[in-house]
Amino acid sequence: MMRHTIVTVGELRVAHFRAAAKDYLRRISAHTRIEMVSIPGERIPRKLSGADRSRIVQGESDRLWAAAADGHALRVALDERGRQMSSVELARFLAQKGVEGHSRVIWFVGGPLGLSQSFVHRCEMRLSLSSFTFPHEMVPVILLEQLYRAGKIQRREPYHY
Repeated sequence: MMRHTIVTVGELRVAHFRAAAKDYLRRISAHTRIEMVSIPGERIPRKLSGADRSRIVQGESDRLWAAAADGHALRVALDERGRQMSSVELARFLAQKGVEGHSRVIWFVGGPLGLSQSFVHRCEMRLSLSSFTFPHEMVPVILLEQLYRAGKIQRREPYHY
């Protein structure tokens, strides 16, 4: 059974995002082991200089990496410049990684300013959820829904079809 860990910058503060995440975590946990871990985000100043941006992104990226230091896991950075997949492709990708011997996937969701390029390059994969831009707190919910859907596809259950 593949394990999933979603590591995010900051807690879900919006009630409906928290509720949706809790619901998907409950649904997914019936078939696979999944956990969400959050690290504290940096305070973003109103006037953000380039140096501030770099310092914040690098600090958050360093803490994300430290929070999920499992050298045997497949590490996936959610990044707007990453590979896009359909739900069926994601289900196949996860099944293939299981066949290849991966038992754990760590999904990294950066803060509102994103992930550092050095962080993204250390991950085995970059995944883009869409060409659209989403609110930062919505991203873990979308990822959870897609992991739930991938499980349904793999088990040939009717949620997707």
